[in-house]
Amino acid sequence: MDYIDLRSDTVTKPTGEMREAMLQAEVGDDVRGEDPTVNRLQELAAERLGKEGALFVPSGTMGNQICVRVHTEPGQEVILQERSHMFNLEMAAMAVLSGTLAHTIRGEDGILDWPSVDAAIRPRGSRFAQTGLVSLENTLNLAGGTVVPLDRMEEICERAHERGIPVHLDGARIFNAALFLKRDVRELARPFDSVMFCLSKGLAAPVGSMIVGSRAFIDRAMSVRAMFGGAMRQAGVLAAAGIVALTTMTARLVEDHANARFLAEGLSQIDGIAIDPHSVQSNILVFDIAGTSLTTAEFSARLKQRRVLASEVNPREMRLVTHKDVSRSDCELAIQAVKETLSD
Repeated sequence: MDYIDLRSDTVTKPTGEMREAMLQAEVGDDVRGEDPTVNRLQELAAERLGKEGALFVPSGTMGNQICVRVHTEPGQEVILQERSHMFNLEMAAMAVLSGTLAHTIRGEDGILDWPSVDAAIRPRGSRFAQTGLVSLENTLNLAGGTVVPLDRMEEICERAHERGIPVHLDGARIFNAALFLKRDVRELARPFDSVMFCLSKGLAAPVGSMIVGSRAFIDRAMSVRAMFGGAMRQAGVLAAAGIVALTTMTARLVEDHANARFLAEGLSQIDGIAIDPHSVQSNILVFDIAGTSLTTAEFSARLKQRRVLASEVNPREMRLVTHKDVSRSDCELAIQAVKETLSD
């Protein structure tokens, strides 16, 4: 049975062009810097985001954690939003791998501002752990794909730099954020000391993420990648799909955003479900089912019986994510499945 899989854009399958590129990829030993396809991908990523260098890594989590390790020293704190991926979904890796403590703060709709960040920075010379890094996420996954405005990011980076604190961007879906803001992705990346973005979500590559930053930063990140077990050999077969992703898949994200808004509008008209369609800014939507008689576990199980797969955020909220393998007709069927689930 075929399912309409709205659990995440991580379920996307590589395109035919990606598969062909992987088959034909020229390869070498990437640990020695000799894989020409990896090198091309890294050059392309650096150019697209306007940075001096880039590094191909197996996953977004590894990319984020490499950046934490390069920017910080053991015993320092990392300021980040309380619903961020780095805090909630990366297995406390910053504590285990870098000896750093997460200092979480709240932001309206998941979006931080400088006064909140400023208040969280520890005083110099105190007995508190010192602030070693500020990390933002754009789009913010667990807040329903909300997008941080460019001026908000620029102010936080500028003020943090005045305090001598680097700023990292978890830009797993940075191309979605750029689309919503109607800005070039370079503008979003410009103020940050490092940026991680994924090739394997909405861009549909099978594996991999990128870190971008200054040349000196990337040189240090290469050593940390090896320490974390992320150094790969003939990785060109994976990088080839990433090149296709960056050159052919970013423009089509507008379709995913439109489908997410379509889903939200349909769901908003169903009794028992609470969602504001205008709050949907990218390809992720979170809706509340507290007005139904179901738990999210029951809700998702009944949807699965109608061949729709969805994610549970907590006992009252569900999450849907649109992507290239979900069509407008699939979204229509998903809305109908929700109606049938609740009418039963």
